[in-house]
Amino acid sequence: MALAFVTRSAASKGWKLAAAGMALGGLLAFAPAAQAKGCIKGAAVGGVAGHVAGKHGVLGAAAGCAIGHHEAAKKEKAQQQQAAPAAAAPAAGGEAGK
Repeated sequence: MALAFVTRSAASKGWKLAAAGMALGGLLAFAPAAQAKGCIKGAAVGGVAGHVAGKHGVLGAAAGCAIGHHEAAKKEKAQQQQAAPAAAAPAAGGEAGK
C-alpha cells in the first residue's frame, strides 16, 4: 500500500485560506462591539493591502484591525473632549448670573 504525499498545491492553499477566514470570522463574531470599533473596516483594508503586497492578507488584516481600532479610539476621545467643555459652560454661566 503506497502512501500519497501531500504537496502544496493551489487547492491546499485555498483550504488554508478558507480556514483562516472562517477562524477570523468566528473571532469577529464573538468580539465585543465596544472593542471592535474600527477593527472590521481596518481589517478589510489591511487584508486587501497585505494580499496585494505579497500574499500576506492575514498579517495585513491583523495590522489593519489594530490601526483601525487605534484611530477609532482617538476619534472617540477627541469627540468626548469637545463635548465636555460644551456641557460644562452653561452650568458655569448659570451660577454667575445669580
